[in-house]
Amino acid sequence: MGSSGETAFLCQDINAIGREARALFNVGQAEGLTIWSPNVNIFRDPRWGRGQETPGEDPAVASRYAVAFVRGIQGNSSSSLLQTSACCKHATAYDLEDWNGVARYSFVARVTAQDLEDTFNPPFRSCVVEGKASCIMCAYTAINGVPACANTDLLTGTVRGDWGLDGYIASDCDAVAIMRDAQRYAPTPEDAVAVSLKAGLDIDCGSYIQQHATAAIQQGKLTEQDIDKALTNLFAVRMRLGHFDGDPRKNMYGALGAADICTPEHRNLALEAAQDGIVLLKNDGGILPLDRSTVTSAAVIGPNANDGMALVANYFGPPCESTTPLKGLQSYLNNVRFLAGCNSAACDVAATDQAVALAGSEDYVFLFMGLSQQQESEGKDRTSLLLPGMQQSLITAVADASKRPVILVLLSGGPVDITFAQSNPKIGAILWAGYPGQAGGLAIAKVLFGDHNPSGRLPVTWYPEEFTKVPMTDMRMRADPTSGYPGRSYRFYQGKTVYKFGYGLSYSIFSRRLVYGTSMPTLSSTVLTGLRETMTEDGDRSYHVDDIGTDGCEQLKFPARVEVQNHGPMDGKHSALMFLRWPNTKGGRPASQLIGFRSQHLNAGETANLRFDISPCEHFSRVRADGRKVIDIGSHFLMVDNHEMEIRFEA
Repeated sequence: MGSSGETAFLCQDINAIGREARALFNVGQAEGLTIWSPNVNIFRDPRWGRGQETPGEDPAVASRYAVAFVRGIQGNSSSSLLQTSACCKHATAYDLEDWNGVARYSFVARVTAQDLEDTFNPPFRSCVVEGKASCIMCAYTAINGVPACANTDLLTGTVRGDWGLDGYIASDCDAVAIMRDAQRYAPTPEDAVAVSLKAGLDIDCGSYIQQHATAAIQQGKLTEQDIDKALTNLFAVRMRLGHFDGDPRKNMYGALGAADICTPEHRNLALEAAQDGIVLLKNDGGILPLDRSTVTSAAVIGPNANDGMALVANYFGPPCESTTPLKGLQSYLNNVRFLAGCNSAACDVAATDQAVALAGSEDYVFLFMGLSQQQESEGKDRTSLLLPGMQQSLITAVADASKRPVILVLLSGGPVDITFAQSNPKIGAILWAGYPGQAGGLAIAKVLFGDHNPSGRLPVTWYPEEFTKVPMTDMRMRADPTSGYPGRSYRFYQGKTVYKFGYGLSYSIFSRRLVYGTSMPTLSSTVLTGLRETMTEDGDRSYHVDDIGTDGCEQLKFPARVEVQNHGPMDGKHSALMFLRWPNTKGGRPASQLIGFRSQHLNAGETANLRFDISPCEHFSRVRADGRKVIDIGSHFLMVDNHEMEIRFEA
């Protein structure tokens, strides 16, 4: 998924976090170097309160993000010394906080082997196998009745065995205690401690193991060898962090200090990340970008316009500096008037009359609306996909009163149903900025005034409000037309969307096309000779990926190229997305699957050929109902926009 260069670039960005963490430790402002991040759970349901922490709904994107994040934060060097220790969380199938009376502490997730293997587990596998993460955190979730932190098959069999974790396994906070108190999985505290440590857990986020391990040993439910195994894994990571190497100032990270925190380079990275993450959703009549010299006055309305907390979301460190959207606009314009319009993002009290009067008196109107941690956060899921409270009516009233079409900017972690704004001609442009961090306000202003050409793409499907009829507790990814279940994510969802996964506009016109060879490629190799074919009841023939083997998979790799052209009028970055589709969706095949993305900055009029390295074992494989990966014999189709290339896989 993507190129090694793309991953290396993100590693470079994330490395700034690792450097600052080590620097803070060196100056005595951090207690340790184990960072329980990244969150690489799949954003399965748009209502999930912690979806804002994740890279989105696609397992391939989440996997590449996981690798880059871990390598960056741990220090992507040849040294065995870790810059910091990364911990990928929360394994696995965790994506519910508190919905309709069902709490994460007692939720039993019924997950198929197929969904585990091709949706929920891939990011964690990539964390360990490719990223070399030194920690995995197990979730509260009881997967098919077994708590993740007591699941021997998951922790010892899969994470440490199949994937080869070199590090430790941590529980989510108090996950061991809830095995007894909420899940009723273990009858006593000693049983909860014993079952988790024997399953492969090494450390409990909480005091439960400290309190009850001795009694568990005395009762014969736990042995000292079980404790020693956990301690070995824990202290091995501390050794890799250099805790026992003498004077810490003499190791390769020892010189990092206060001068390495909030550097100009890191502040520029924060701005670049915020700019690249902004998604242009609507731009009727090319209202954007604006020419600042022609904007005589502006009204800035909305609860998220001047709230620094709306920039940083739920997990954050103190920002070096903070530029709200209001401050960002004021750096471009002199005559700016501001009104919050709502008492908060909840908007249960709205100053509609004042907002309407202000909108009618100014040249341009900017609305900064969306969500906050009041609606989505750890411990809190949404019940609606609409904008909260009176936001929609306020936006509509302001748009009606404005002299010209208004510009709507949304700050939120999860998607919202803004169908009303899509179709309203008085709303000329819509941007989604996520929770953009300390430089978010400046990044938004740069996009609005054309100093940055937007290139962001949506990492999740934006569903209509009617999707809230689907229970959050239904973990199935694949649709079930017989019961009316629509499925989840762009890979399986069979319903209406507000915006599709990967959607995003630009100020320039870009074209993309697959560069075809002289004939249709066929993948046949001596690698496949002698391999046993499997056949389904439908007559589909396939090979098990495991049977092809590592060397065989390597021999099957081939390059594909995509020609991207910027037709102008502006220079800008563009992301080319390559998908795979199968001839049909039988057997739970996805409708399509993202297999690669490449970003390239192109000047107006410039053309570039982007290389995608295709691995059939990774990209052409699908997961059967039994959880095994196979490659179908026959046709597969590479897709870029409406361009397709058929690839045949034959013996």
